[in-house]
Amino acid sequence: MESTALPHWEMSLYWILSFTSHLYSFYQLHLFSKEHEESLDRDGQLERSVFIQSSKKDAADFEWSFWSEWAWRSLLWSLIGHGVVSQLSSVCMPQLRKAVLTVYGVLCAWCLLGSRGVAVLMLHLGISLAVAQLQNPALSWGCSLLLLFTLHISSVQDIQRGWYDSDENYYLLMFSIAMCVLRCVSFSLELCWSPLQVRGTDHGFSFLNFTTFLTQLYHLVSYCFYHPLFYNGPIINYNHFRQEMDSAVCKVSLSLMLGWTLRVCVWWCLAEVMIHFMYIHSIQNNETYLIMLPPWALGGLALAIVQFFYVKYLVLYGVASLLMKLDGVETPPLPRCVSTMYSFQGMWRHFDVGLYRWLIRYVYVPLGGSQHGLFQKLISMAMTFSFVCLWHGCHDYLQCWALLNCVCVFIENSIRHFLCWPPLHHTIVYSLSLPMRRRGLALISAFSTAMLILSNLVFLGGIHIGHVYWERVFMQGWSIMALPVLGCLYCFAQVGLEMDRKT
Repeated sequence: MESTALPHWEMSLYWILSFTSHLYSFYQLHLFSKEHEESLDRDGQLERSVFIQSSKKDAADFEWSFWSEWAWRSLLWSLIGHGVVSQLSSVCMPQLRKAVLTVYGVLCAWCLLGSRGVAVLMLHLGISLAVAQLQNPALSWGCSLLLLFTLHISSVQDIQRGWYDSDENYYLLMFSIAMCVLRCVSFSLELCWSPLQVRGTDHGFSFLNFTTFLTQLYHLVSYCFYHPLFYNGPIINYNHFRQEMDSAVCKVSLSLMLGWTLRVCVWWCLAEVMIHFMYIHSIQNNETYLIMLPPWALGGLALAIVQFFYVKYLVLYGVASLLMKLDGVETPPLPRCVSTMYSFQGMWRHFDVGLYRWLIRYVYVPLGGSQHGLFQKLISMAMTFSFVCLWHGCHDYLQCWALLNCVCVFIENSIRHFLCWPPLHHTIVYSLSLPMRRRGLALISAFSTAMLILSNLVFLGGIHIGHVYWERVFMQGWSIMALPVLGCLYCFAQVGLEMDRKT
């Protein structure tokens, strides 16, 4: 079912219908938000806006509020400082630029996390590196999982909370440790597969071995404490990071830098506009409002939740990417618009590209991947989604989300293999034209898109919102809402197929 070009008038129709359905559903959600603004404000979900005096702001999204507060408090200025230090060091002492950026990253972490927070991170790095010396990937993985598990030990959490005056500092430490675990896995496995150390003639302790260990520790610290990626991401594998940093040349035109900065500012403004005119997260947290929502506003809420998540990560990853471009480091592609995603596999490949590459290289392929039969492929998929669930916190809604993703990826693969079955494939080829095959693929993808949106709602809003949407759309409202929803999703899928065809 190859993707081929459709007539221009037809594709224009799909684009118009996709765009207008988004705008109309957002407008209905805006009307509902303003209608219940007072009751939402009484529930303590809204805040007075600093930027738009005539409107209140939905502050119920923890991640956006958390990073926005930290950005204005310190992170924005430390990131600007990184850019200045990087440019000065590349001009004055280019051979020491990596060392200078490493020292700067450690100092910034020290200022924000304190000496105890940095000591915990260094302890993680030292343990991971020591285990990696054994050249056993299984032991390195086991060590990393044990270190990740410490994030969920209540006694350890209580001790670390006591280090700080506010929960915000504690959460920043938790995010830093979680990101550190991924980087330690990458560094350790790369060391196991392609040893960087130099062994002496004897197999015991020697000064040469100790010097090599310190050199490796320096590389690991420079990788983990690289300031633009330290707290959040995107994820970059160590082999790529080292290659880029060793060969990086800081040559970025002023116009490119200003253009990228403008794009980040536009995305930030768009995210603020969304939470000022649509109280997305306050409504999603209250099941009463979810039941009260009119059909179009219900659809608008689903689209707004996933679109806000997309715009939020455009801002978070866009800032980091801007600084990495200044450092001459190639960045993973920014997330692709979720409204153009029409399959679970496409979502994983194109939204967080850095995490996808990390999972493929360090989890999926080492476990066998797709090269060792169907059973091994299922095991690899299950373990990959299990790790993602564990890394995010392993809550009940995350378990449901991971299971739904694993099952749907398996179903998509099964459908693909079924359509490639020679007798059926030959029948399709001889019976349908290329445009009709494209339309058939979009129709199948519309059902996949529906489950993809449901999966994202569970991930972003919890099981309760997934249950409400399942009941209202798929169980109770199928006779009324099925055709309009399927029509909109069909248009979204066609737009996504067209974007794939042109890339």
